[in-house]
This record gives sequence, structure tokens and C-alpha cells, in this order.
Amino acid sequence: MTPMRHLPLLLLAGILTACAPPAEPAGASTEWELEYIAGANAALNLPFSDAVRVGNLLYLSGQVGNPPGVFEVVEGGTMAEARQTLTNIKRVLEENGSSMDHVVKCTLMLEDMSEWSAVNEVYVEFFPNDKPARSAFGTSGLALGAAVEIECIGYVP
Repeated sequence: MTPMRHLPLLLLAGILTACAPPAEPAGASTEWELEYIAGANAALNLPFSDAVRVGNLLYLSGQVGNPPGVFEVVEGGTMAEARQTLTNIKRVLEENGSSMDHVVKCTLMLEDMSEWSAVNEVYVEFFPNDKPARSAFGTSGLALGAAVEIECIGYVP
């Protein structure tokens, strides 16, 4: 083979080397720490965890606007529910070593998309600075007849 014929293989080898994950330090483990967290709603005997911790990430189950341990949403409409929902999220994060400042992704589910602006008014109270990545969509119904459900992923420093 001539040297020019080796060039594509050398380029491919360089790309694969650059994209490969870094070598693990000696004694490091590739296993993730995994913890299922029942939380404040455990007494309600629901078929899910409040959160699951995988390494330094905390995956929160969707929260609705019910006070902890109560099987109905707060009164007062969409904004009151959104405030209680975000308060619940804040509580779960803080109980597990994180905070609203460490949320990286939220998914909002709204019973009525015309309430999107009202929910945003409350949402920015809880995320006044850096905003997490976010998705929002309308639904045909939520648990407990809620108007709002939010799930988040947070980082545990």
C-alpha cells in the first residue's frame, strides 16, 4: 500500500480515539449508585418512588399540587396547584441533597394549555436565575384531577 492509501484509516483511527471515553483511573468503578426514594408520599401506598438517584442525578417522579401525605390537590386553581407542585419538587430535591438551582430538566404536563402563561408566572418564581431545559404539553387528564404535573431531573453536587 502507498502512504496515501493509509490516510483514511489513520483519520478514522484518530476520530475514534478522540471520541472514546477517557480511561478510568485505577480503582474507579463503572457501576452507578442506585437508590429508590419513597419520600413523603410513601404513606399513600402509591406504586412509584418520589425519586430515584442514579449517581449524582436525581430523577423525580411527576409531582402534582397535593400537600405531602394528602390525596387531593390544593384549592385555588391552576396557579395554586403550580405553586404547590413546585414546592413539592423543592422539598424532594432538598431532602436529597440538591436544590432548585441544580435542576437541569423539567417536563410540564397541563390539563389546559391555555393555562401555560399562568403556570409560567409561578414557574419563574422557583427558577429566578438559570432556567432548566424544559418541555411542556397538554394532556387529557392528570392524577387526582390535577391541572398541573411537573417532573424534574436534578443534579446532586
